[in-house]
Amino acid sequence: MNSSDITATSELGLRLIVPDRAAVPLAARLDYTADDPYAIKVAFHVGEDEPVEWIFARELLTVGIVRAVGEGDVRVWPSKDDGERTINISLSSPFGHAQFDAQVSPLAEFLHRTYEIVPAGQEGDYVDLDAEIEQHLCS
Repeated sequence: MNSSDITATSELGLRLIVPDRAAVPLAARLDYTADDPYAIKVAFHVGEDEPVEWIFARELLTVGIVRAVGEGDVRVWPSKDDGERTINISLSSPFGHAQFDAQVSPLAEFLHRTYEIVPAGQEGDYVDLDAEIEQHLCS
């Protein structure tokens, strides 16, 4: 198995929703690996600084395409913008709040690739629980 069989990467165009202003276009890099089958790492490129990284549950983004999901710091829900299906992502942290939207189709294509790598319900087959426990006990 080569690395492309166990990883997926994509660039996603999104917009930062700013109250009382025009939305700001941004790019985000999505990374998925079978080594961490439940998670998708999203790096938001917000300027010349290092990207801001968040880890999302793959299932959260998948469900968020069809219905509102999440609570607390991360919420995801679908909507339509000029007839185009979009997904909204709301993030909160002690440092502030941000809301983004993006077209569903490129995100859905990326998610489809992740499910080709690790099918839904088989994530546990890719996690070595004993090694994870040992790593946390020895840290």
